[in-house]
Amino acid sequence: MPLLLKSVEPARGPRWVGDAFRLFKRRPLPFALMFMAFLLAAVVASAVPVLGGVLQMMMLPLLSLGFMVASQSALLDGPVSPRQFIEPLRGADPQRRKALLTLCVGYGISAALILLLCDVVSDSALLRLQELMARGDSTQAEVQALLNEPGVSLAALLGISLGTALSIPYWHAPALVHWGGQGVAQALFSSALAVWRSKGAMLGYLATWVALVLGVGVGSALIFGLLGLGQLASLVSVPAGLFLSTVFYISLLFSFNDSFGGAESVRAEPVEPA
Repeated sequence: MPLLLKSVEPARGPRWVGDAFRLFKRRPLPFALMFMAFLLAAVVASAVPVLGGVLQMMMLPLLSLGFMVASQSALLDGPVSPRQFIEPLRGADPQRRKALLTLCVGYGISAALILLLCDVVSDSALLRLQELMARGDSTQAEVQALLNEPGVSLAALLGISLGTALSIPYWHAPALVHWGGQGVAQALFSSALAVWRSKGAMLGYLATWVALVLGVGVGSALIFGLLGLGQLASLVSVPAGLFLSTVFYISLLFSFNDSFGGAESVRAEPVEPA
């Protein structure tokens, strides 16, 4: 049974988020361990000289696909394990494996070029800001000084715009290769078309995530500020960020299911427009 490219009602977008939280509740520890395993692998990749950053970016398509495989398994009462990050590569035929690896390389190089462009536009201010924030002991004056440097606002806007443009063709592409048997070009095109046809749902989905992230950040800062424990807010933000990131990757499967008919019924056949 082939996958069918469908239009999605706008109301479905926020429901993807709710569905993801409910699925996480069924398997909280295994899903959390999956995300922690990926972070560990990313740290190891970052240690590779020169290419560390690119390797990290190349891993992201497998991160999204691995979580989709795990989420599908959890929906069917199957196992959830970090091994599912490499399952699509181990179990795929050579053509699909090559297509998945091509997607990874293409995404990694494209993302690295976007970051390089932003770094050039900001005269390395964004990189220095990231390093400053990573130290954990930065002052508001130091951060504000970097934000006021020429080109920072333009670089940030450029990064968000180009990053969003890159994510659209890659949103469903790894799953379309893995479950739909599509080639690289067809998967990227089908993904972009699916995102466009479900743009109302996608906007609602993204707005829900923005509201959640801002709500957690502002809420924790306000609560700890009222208690006179403002410094603890940053400590809470780390586990909260890990939790929300995990649920975000779980939610990807629900956007795919609504756009293409459900991963549990997928066969190795190409997508046919509805």
